[in-house]
Amino acid sequence: MTLEGNKDEAEKCIVIAQSAFAAGNNEKAEKFLLKAERLYPTTIAKDLLARVRAAGPSTAGPRRTPPSSPSAEDVRRRRAPTHQVPQREYTPEQQEAVRRVNKCKDYYEILGVTKEATDSDIKKAYKKLALQLHPDKNHAPGAAEAFKAIGNAAAILTDAEKRKQYDIRGEEPVHTPHTHHQYYARGFESDLTAEELFNMFFGATAAFPGGGPTVYTRRRAREPEQREPHAGLVQLLPVLVLVLLSMMSGYFISEPVYSLAPSSKYPVPRETVNLKVPYYVKENFHTDYQGSLRRLEMAIEEEYIVGLRHACQRERNYRDSMVWKARNFGDERQYGDAQKLRTPSCEKLHKYHR
Repeated sequence: MTLEGNKDEAEKCIVIAQSAFAAGNNEKAEKFLLKAERLYPTTIAKDLLARVRAAGPSTAGPRRTPPSSPSAEDVRRRRAPTHQVPQREYTPEQQEAVRRVNKCKDYYEILGVTKEATDSDIKKAYKKLALQLHPDKNHAPGAAEAFKAIGNAAAILTDAEKRKQYDIRGEEPVHTPHTHHQYYARGFESDLTAEELFNMFFGATAAFPGGGPTVYTRRRAREPEQREPHAGLVQLLPVLVLVLLSMMSGYFISEPVYSLAPSSKYPVPRETVNLKVPYYVKENFHTDYQGSLRRLEMAIEEEYIVGLRHACQRERNYRDSMVWKARNFGDERQYGDAQKLRTPSCEKLHKYHR
C-alpha cells in the first residue's frame, strides 16, 4: 500500500491523538502521532507531536509507583506473544438481518421488494440494508457475504437492460461446498464491487465511526477436480444450453431507443419539448419509432433528473466531508476552500426546479 493510500488512517490517528492530548493522556497522544507519521507524514502531526513531548508525561490518571524487580516467571509471561483476536460484538437484530439475506433465493427477495418495484424503491431498499449490513457496522458472521449479495442485487435490478434479461431468464442459485450461497445467477454478476456500489450511493468518503478499512475481494475460483474422461461432455451440456439461451434472448430484447450521451450508434441530437433535456437517437429514429414521443420524452426527463439528483448528493457529500476535515484539523485556508467547492449537478437541478 502506498503512502497516499494510508492518508485516511493517518488522519484518524491524529484525531485520536488530539482527543488524548486534550484529556491529558500524553502517552497515548504520542503513540498515535508516531503511528500517523509512519503511515503518512504531515506537518500537523509533527507540530502536535512536538507540543505533546514538550508538555512532558501525562497529567491525567493516578501516579505510577516505581515497579519492583520482575520475577523470572513475569519475564517469561511478558515475552510470550499473545495472538488472541478480540471478539467484535453484534446484536441479535444484526445477526437476524444477515441470516435473512443469506438464505434468500433471488435478487428481489434479497432486497425485500416485489418484481413491480420501481427504480426508486430498489435504491431505497438497498440504502436501508446497506446501512444495516456494512461490515464496518455489522460484525455478525456472514455480514460481508450478505453485504456483497445486496450490492450485486441492487446493481443488476437498477440496470434496465440487465433487469429485463434477469426477469426473462430467471435466477438459478449456485451451491458449492465452500460457501453457503453465490448470488451470480446465470452470469448476472455486477461489474462493481460491493464497496464501490456503496460509495456510489453514499459518497466516496462515507464511513462508520471506528470502522477500519474493509477489503472486498471477488470469490476465488474453485480448484479443478479430477474427473472421468466422459464427464467432460456432461459438464459442457449446461454451458451449451446457456449459450443457446443467450443467443435466443438477443432476438427478443430490443436495444434502447435513445441515449443521454452521443455515440456512433446514437449520433442524432434531439431535446425534449418540456425541459429541453438533450438526448440522442439513431439515424432511422423518425421512420422506425412508432410509439408516443410525448411519453418517451417524459421518461427521458425523469431519467435525467434522477441522475442529476444522485450526482448532486455525491457532490454535497464530498464537500461536507472536506469541510469536516478542515474544521477538525483547524486549517482555516482548507476550510475556506472546502466551503467554496462547487456542486455543478446541484446547480443544474436547481435550474430545472425553478
